[in-house]
Amino acid sequence: MLLDALTDDPSIGLCWSACVLDAGSGEVLAAHRSDRVLSTASIGKVLLLLELSRRFHAGELDPSAPVRRGGETIADSGLWHVMDVSSLAAADAARLVGAVSDNLATNVLLDIVGLDAVADLAGTLGLRRTALLDRVRDERGPQHPPALSYGSAAELASLVAAIERGDAVSPDVSAQVRGWLSLGTDLSMVASAFGLDPLAHRDVDRGVALWNKTGTDSGVRADVGAVRSGDRAIAYAVLAEWESGADPSVRDTVLDAMREIGRRLRSGLARDTSTGRPAQASPGP
Repeated sequence: MLLDALTDDPSIGLCWSACVLDAGSGEVLAAHRSDRVLSTASIGKVLLLLELSRRFHAGELDPSAPVRRGGETIADSGLWHVMDVSSLAAADAARLVGAVSDNLATNVLLDIVGLDAVADLAGTLGLRRTALLDRVRDERGPQHPPALSYGSAAELASLVAAIERGDAVSPDVSAQVRGWLSLGTDLSMVASAFGLDPLAHRDVDRGVALWNKTGTDSGVRADVGAVRSGDRAIAYAVLAEWESGADPSVRDTVLDAMREIGRRLRSGLARDTSTGRPAQASPGP
């Protein structure tokens, strides 16, 4: 079974939500509590990128227009906060978000686009359990939303499949967002099983092409993406959340399980392309 490596553990608050789809048909190949809503950290940035690309293609925003960082400093994910340049083209800021989940670029672009617009787009895409809730913050207090974003694996896998097919907003918008996310350097989770170069995997390698977006926070690991081999593409969303104060070994357990899912996806795709038949996977619990 594709997802039988996932086991909830109430003693440490470990919860999973996972869904694997045939990206072309939308057929559910496997699922584990796929409607469960969990914190997804930076996964919600995909919605920001979709709205930004929509504005580019609608002529509402010039991709080459400069965007400037203010006095805000945001640590952790990204490069811009350690770079000397204070201004970037809007499209380059989007590339930083896609490549290194850049927190500063996220906030600068979000100031331009606005959370309400991102929420409106999510609604038009039919998302009811998935949202970008806030800007990135070094410290999240009781006056702020409890998480940067949340989502369900079912909705996120469907969104990934739509982007892969070219159905998210428009073919041009979908293609641009795929391009930004194909720059992503975090292959530490489900994507780790494909053995790709984390710094250069935009082209087909080992017979597969992959793009993904991850989310990382204390007690959160999430990976959503699409992997294509030949004419077949699989969309996946694997989300894990646990008590932030749990033993550090829990993270290792979560990452091992995510890598195992990736290994099984890789094996299934290899069978598909060699036999021409879809892999058989149980929907799971």
